[in-house]
Amino acid sequence: MGETQDVVVIGGGPGGYVAAIHGARLGGKITLVEKADLGGTCLNRGCIPTKALLNTADVLSQVREAKAFGINFPEFTFDLAQAVSRKDAVVHQLRSGVESLLQRNGVRVVKGTADILAPGQVRVAGEKEEILTTKNIIAATGSKPSALPLQGTVPGMVMDTDQAVNLQVVPASMLIAGGGYIGVEFADVYQRFGSQVTIVEPLGRLLPAEDAELGQAMQRGFEKRGIRVLAGSVVKQVRMEENEKLVTVVTGDREEKVRVTTVLNCSERLPNTQGLGLERAGVHTEQARIVTDERMQTNVPGIYAIGDVVGRTMLAHAASREGMVAVENALGRQSRMDYRAVPRCIYTRPQVAAVGLTEEQAKEKGCEITIGRFPLAASGRALTLGEREGFVKVIAGVRYGEILGVGIVGPQATEQIAEAVLAIGVEAIVEDLARAIHAHPTLSEASMEAALDALGQAIHIPPRRVRPAAR
Repeated sequence: MGETQDVVVIGGGPGGYVAAIHGARLGGKITLVEKADLGGTCLNRGCIPTKALLNTADVLSQVREAKAFGINFPEFTFDLAQAVSRKDAVVHQLRSGVESLLQRNGVRVVKGTADILAPGQVRVAGEKEEILTTKNIIAATGSKPSALPLQGTVPGMVMDTDQAVNLQVVPASMLIAGGGYIGVEFADVYQRFGSQVTIVEPLGRLLPAEDAELGQAMQRGFEKRGIRVLAGSVVKQVRMEENEKLVTVVTGDREEKVRVTTVLNCSERLPNTQGLGLERAGVHTEQARIVTDERMQTNVPGIYAIGDVVGRTMLAHAASREGMVAVENALGRQSRMDYRAVPRCIYTRPQVAAVGLTEEQAKEKGCEITIGRFPLAASGRALTLGEREGFVKVIAGVRYGEILGVGIVGPQATEQIAEAVLAIGVEAIVEDLARAIHAHPTLSEASMEAALDALGQAIHIPPRRVRPAAR
């Protein structure tokens, strides 16, 4: 069985490997078990590959729009296979970096599939079976794509996201099932690559989990670009007809047939708990999600869970922080996970980013709120970039002025949101954001102006009488 470890981490994604490295730096004896590639879905098939392709789409858009800046390209070509090759090189470099960091921090990496035999015992089935003994276990096994509930559809007719990041030829047309953050990013990529894209979203609009204004802004922008959005709709069936896929889409009591060359499933992901031995170990789950407290500990002492397998917020950076919290507690420290200031970033064009409460959530909590908005059409920096679409929205409490939430639509929104993350994390008030001197001209000035607008003091938009939003 070997030497007893302080922590065995199951899963080498952005939650698991961060927990392992952090635990090792705190002086713990750590073993990490990973059945496939280090970095998990995020690095190998999700966050990093999609952002590499989205950046390719950004460059492609810049070339197409260069004439407006006085730069002429008489002709150019786009090679998706070459873009995918670049994506693979980025993934390989980052994965090698993770491997090196684990090694340099003294983390033992074991290849194989792990299951929990009991608290303190983990079996690994790899080239040879091994039983690991440990004081603590952290489950970080991530999630997997869910299957669409289709009637009479032959297996293989619908592509998943793992396949979508490795296409070698741009599809002539693509139907995407799911208008959440994964679906809209793939829609953005392939529309800019040249596909005719249709999104089918079961709820009433794109980005249904986000602030309504953000989702509506994205939907308007997509539709202006020619992306068709079928909201309040579901995919019922997919079948082949004359070398195309004939997709049956149901909207209310109406059926529609949509012809496309490719169908991509971007519906919800499911926690990877099957075969982990949770029931044997007595770990409590709800709808396949592992239940934890704010210390990331399960109902079984010494067993923790983090990331997508917990299902609170399926974001890589949240998993990383959860991993740090879990391993700190496993090593005897006292740490709590705070979800108030977890940023939510979508890397489309325009980008969308948010943190804290949406307007709808604030109202549901009974908060009396005031809202400040600033359009990028009034931003000097946005106009110099040729990116005038978008806005910043600040939601603050009326009584104390505390910043409850911020949403940004526009260029570099995913970078700009960090200021709001810090503001909410340190419990800043809206006056703090309004009074902070922002460099001019920058996109971040829009956050300052939105905060000023919440106070009725915005400089670069017409005055308005500030009114608390309805409860």
